[in-house]
Order: sequence, then C-alpha cells, then structure tokens
Amino acid sequence: MSDVLELACQLIRRRSVTPEDAGCLALIGERLARAGFCIEQLRYGEVDNLWATHGLDNETGAGPVLAFLGHTDVVPSGPEAAWQSPPFEPTIRDGLLYGRGAADMKGSVAAMVVALEQFVAAHPAHRGRVGLLLTSDEEGPTNLDGVRRVVQHFRTTGERIDWCVVGEPSSKERLGDLIRVGRRGSLSGALEVRGVQGHVAYPEKALNPIHAFAPALAALAAECWDEGNADFPPTSFQVSNLHAGTGAGNVIPGALTALFNFRYGTASTAADLRARTEAILHKHGLDHALAWNLSGEPFLTPPGGVLRQTVVDVCRELCGIDPQQSTGGGTSDGRFIAPLGAEVVELGPLNATIHKVDECVAVADLQRLPALYRAVCERLLG
Repeated sequence: MSDVLELACQLIRRRSVTPEDAGCLALIGERLARAGFCIEQLRYGEVDNLWATHGLDNETGAGPVLAFLGHTDVVPSGPEAAWQSPPFEPTIRDGLLYGRGAADMKGSVAAMVVALEQFVAAHPAHRGRVGLLLTSDEEGPTNLDGVRRVVQHFRTTGERIDWCVVGEPSSKERLGDLIRVGRRGSLSGALEVRGVQGHVAYPEKALNPIHAFAPALAALAAECWDEGNADFPPTSFQVSNLHAGTGAGNVIPGALTALFNFRYGTASTAADLRARTEAILHKHGLDHALAWNLSGEPFLTPPGGVLRQTVVDVCRELCGIDPQQSTGGGTSDGRFIAPLGAEVVELGPLNATIHKVDECVAVADLQRLPALYRAVCERLLG
C-alpha cells in the first residue's frame, strides 16, 4: 500500500465528525515533526487546529510563504446500514477507496502530507516557507473556532501567507479538469414576520403573517440583484426554510419565520444586499425582525496570479488537461485566507460523491495527487 493510501485509510478510520478531530491532527503532527516541521497546536473551544511550517526563514520571516489548507472533520455518515461497507472502515472495491471523508477531504489531506514530506526531503534548504494548516471545524454551521479563528491569531502574530492551495475536491470528471480560483460570498438572513393570532373564521380580528409576507417574498424572489460579471454569475436569492402555524387548521398564526441566503460575487456587496432586502420588507409594511449572518465575502485570484498560473501549468503537464478555472460551488475555508492578501486556488479530487452515502475517491487519483501538490511546491519554492 502506498504512503498516501495508507495515511488516507488511517484518517478515514478516525470518526472525526465535526467538530471532533478523533486524533487525526496528532497523527499528522507527529509525522510532520519527524520530517522537520515546526508544529503549532491551536485549540479554540472544542476545535483543534494545526499549523505546521518548514523553512530556513521560519525565524526571520523572509521569503514567500506557501500554505496548504485542509480539514480533518467530516459530515455525519447518515444511516450506516445504507452504506455498502461501514463508512469509517476504509474499503477498496473496483479501484475506489470508500469511506466518509475519502473525497472531502481526508484523501487530499493525506496527499498534502505526503507531498510535503517528499518536498522537504528533496529540498531541505528550499527558499521561503511551506506550511500546512488543518482544522476540525470546516463542515460545521458556524466555523467560529476553525480557520476563521486561526486567521485572527495570524493577524495578531504577524503571520503571512502569500499563496494558499486548498485541497477541496474540485475536479468534475478527471483529476485536474477544474480548479477553483475564487468563491462566491454567502450572506444569510433569519426573518420573523409578526402578525396577530386568531380564528380563521374571524380574519378581521387577526393579522395573518403569511398573507402579509407573500407579496414581499414575491418581490424578493423576482428582484434582479445584479448581472454578475466576467468572474462571477449573477447573485442568487433562495429561501431555504419557511414556517408558520400551530398545526391546527382553524388558527391564523401569530408569526412566520423564514431563512434565506444570498450567494454573491464581486458585482454586489453584503451591505448593499442587506439594505435592498430591508427596503423591500419596509415597502410592504411588515412588522418584522431580521438577523443577518455573513459567513464569507467573495474572493478571486485574478488571471496572471503566480499561484493560479502555476496550478494551471501543473494540471496541464501532469494531468494532460487544460483545467477549467471556476468560481462556482459553495464556500470553502479559502474565504478566510484570501483577506490576508493571499492568492488562493483549490485543487483536489473528484467531487461527485462528497457528503453522499458510499463516498469514495479513485485510488489512482489519490496516488497521483501528491505529485501535483509537490510540483506546486517545487515551482514556487524549490
């Protein structure tokens, strides 16, 4: 069994459902320490984070800093009986490695570790610094104590990152056929529309919040928030939850709650989206309360960026494919690193089975992935 496959299996066996780490970071930290990395364990609340760095410039801070970014936590498996094999027992069938986290993203983490071990062994006096940042709080709902919190620590200590490769599963049909060069921002709202509860036979004595909200919802859904731009599609607005009523068929509810989300690029700002939403709600005269949560601003590594071009070249030469350069998909922890001034690119295995029953990664892709990450290191720091 290859080093990367063996390490991936060791990580999959650890039931590290958010925010549990289940020993993944200790295993990785011990390996990288033996390879000569400086290890910093950063625990905030219930969340474990690891920052491992290598380079002669560790003390002086000179030279560029290349960081690899990943997470060891996984989403719940769901009913284990629905899996063909136990989700936390790595199993190889027909050239595929099955297990929760195989693709998202313990396979990439294993590949990063092996690539870094190989790189520093071959280039012990490389220029600048190379690092690996891992968290056990990427899949959670808030991400408060993961990379978001580590970045606050970095700002305090003056830590710098120039280039960041995120191991999220980016590929669609072939390894290296798509890389993420940016991500949309995510802005969520929790809305309460207040009415007056009453009997359905006496609507004049009540105020139905469903009826009151319906025209406003139609206006929000029909609004053109922006046209997008060359790098990002138009902003989308989606209601994910809507609830009102007591369960009784003869009671007008006293309140309605709605959860909604904007996914937006650089054509809009979070402040503008908030202001326009609230203007629509006020225009319709709603008695309401609205709480906002900005989980991440959009970011983009522009064409011509050193890291972006390096990753494109590596995919072309090692995978034999010209990768699509995309800003689609959801969010990633790259959104916390980009504000440090870093170029951020995501490169990883196929994403077809992530978060699904029988999640898997092709063994052949997993065994090729360290070479891609190592090549990025060698071109930037070798």
